[in-house]
Amino acid sequence: MPATDAQNLAHHSLRPSRSQFTLGRTVSCRGIGFVTGADVRLELHPADPGFGLAFQRLDCPGTAPVPATREFVLPRSRRTAIGCDNVVIELVEHVLAGLAGMQIDNCLITLDAPEPPGFDGSCRPIVDAILEAGRVPQNAARPCRSIDRPLSTGKSGRNITLRPLTRPALAITYHLDYGPRSPIAAQNRTYVLDPETFSRDIAGCRTFVLDDEVAALKQQGLGLGLTHQDLLVFGPNGPIDNPLHFPDECARHKILDCIGDFALLGTDLHGHIHACCTGHSDNHEATAMILGDWQHNNLSAAA
Repeated sequence: MPATDAQNLAHHSLRPSRSQFTLGRTVSCRGIGFVTGADVRLELHPADPGFGLAFQRLDCPGTAPVPATREFVLPRSRRTAIGCDNVVIELVEHVLAGLAGMQIDNCLITLDAPEPPGFDGSCRPIVDAILEAGRVPQNAARPCRSIDRPLSTGKSGRNITLRPLTRPALAITYHLDYGPRSPIAAQNRTYVLDPETFSRDIAGCRTFVLDDEVAALKQQGLGLGLTHQDLLVFGPNGPIDNPLHFPDECARHKILDCIGDFALLGTDLHGHIHACCTGHSDNHEATAMILGDWQHNNLSAAA
């Protein structure tokens, strides 16, 4: 795999935090893609220590895996896509969230379409596949970076702030508020990343959309063939034909998205992410800011 920005940073900023993990065996999932409507088979394969996470499209013969790191992120609205050498994988964030939430560090993800299955808008099937395969510790330390001072990006009412945490962990606080007239109530949730609680509290939380947004999204070719039972669609009186898993499921799903997008750093992250009314583009701005800050600090230290 090509070297990534994270690998190219000075190594003295990296600290081991735990053992790396991979899967006990290859497992597969199948479903319909949200972007293309394709019937997709996805497989998760064990990988060697230091391999990281990478996606390989089997429908593009002879192409190399695309590393799931920040430098390969492509500009998109309302989702995360990666690509390299004209090979693009759309909507990778939920697969990455499932792997990162379960602390699977080394895995080759193969798929026979331009995107993973959308499932129900959560990463529950990915987590179930990981639990089926088993998590296997590897004889290598997982690199970790820590937030050592406050960093912020965004503007008033829509921003991400990162702060140091007093213990070696990643905490995410998400504040969601679409205003008093929204059918989605204001929500706050703080979550500290841990594989056991991720499976229970975050993995099954689904993506959501307002009913009056559905027609416009379908005109863009997104979500064709999906029904109100396939993901959370909010009408004036709440979810349509689909009960919530948690009262604050929307905020929990935003945390799921953060976990997937921040996994693109390619290392563990210790600190507290506080996100207010943000989305994928904000997450990518934050990861670029983090990598830029580390690069600056490392170059200054080496001078």
